Amino acid sequence: MEIYTAKKAGFCFGVKRAMDITFKLADKGTEGVYTLGPIIHNPQVIEKLRLKGIVPTEDVSNGSIKSLVIRTHGIPVDLLERASGEGYNIIDSTCPFVKKAQHYAKLLKESGYQVIILGDREHPEVKGIMSYAGDDVMITDGKEDLPKLKKKVGIVVQTTQPVERLKGLFAKVIEQSKEIKVYNTICNSTALRLKETEEMARKVDVMIVVGGKNSANTTQLAKLCMSVPIRTYHIETSDEIESDWFAGIRRVGITAGASTPDWIINEVEYRIKDIGGRVVNGNR
Repeated sequence: MEIYTAKKAGFCFGVKRAMDITFKLADKGTEGVYTLGPIIHNPQVIEKLRLKGIVPTEDVSNGSIKSLVIRTHGIPVDLLERASGEGYNIIDSTCPFVKKAQHYAKLLKESGYQVIILGDREHPEVKGIMSYAGDDVMITDGKEDLPKLKKKVGIVVQTTQPVERLKGLFAKVIEQSKEIKVYNTICNSTALRLKETEEMARKVDVMIVVGGKNSANTTQLAKLCMSVPIRTYHIETSDEIESDWFAGIRRVGITAGASTPDWIINEVEYRIKDIGGRVVNGNR
């Protein structure tokens, strides 16, 4: 049984940057360091940080805070202002691509455009972008019909959305609005990861998607594989793998979300090797 691991599996640039920042703080043994919400959507990484003394909090008024790390997804501007007003040492690990989306939403609002955000309204990244976009901001997943729009419309995108969804949204907006400005804030890493995963899913017999069950981009990878269609298992750790998944399988593909660390991906490879697999392109 051959094991193929996606080259783009695992940490993207923004997550790696945030992890470098946060683990350096942890290694210094600094007291009173908290993250505002989970730094990334990966329970194993959050627990690893917790063991090093860095825990998430949702309360910016927590009296134990000395340094506060802003998560990769960013936070609403009013929450950032409240945290800054508390006098903490603020360490902003917001992904630079998310920062761009926030900036463009603010720019569009100030230029008189009605802002449409393509994304999941419950995702923390989208909630943060919304706070920069004005009172008439509209959130859409690109699938539903749009209500009446203004003549001037600006579009920004949650960084992990597929480009096909942006194309579909633009086609709907152009039917109503006369002046449209689009900032394609989709992260290149997301597009490449989706493309590589789809290509792999068409060549193997089963796909293993590794990453947090609460991770939007990992879930998106799993849904993509299932739509190919290919038998797909979304797991967080190698402990979830069952031997009978691979009965009669010749080729297995492994991909992982942007918040999945290499050590978890490697453990998945090792577990499948133990079952009888041979790594063809591991150690990305």
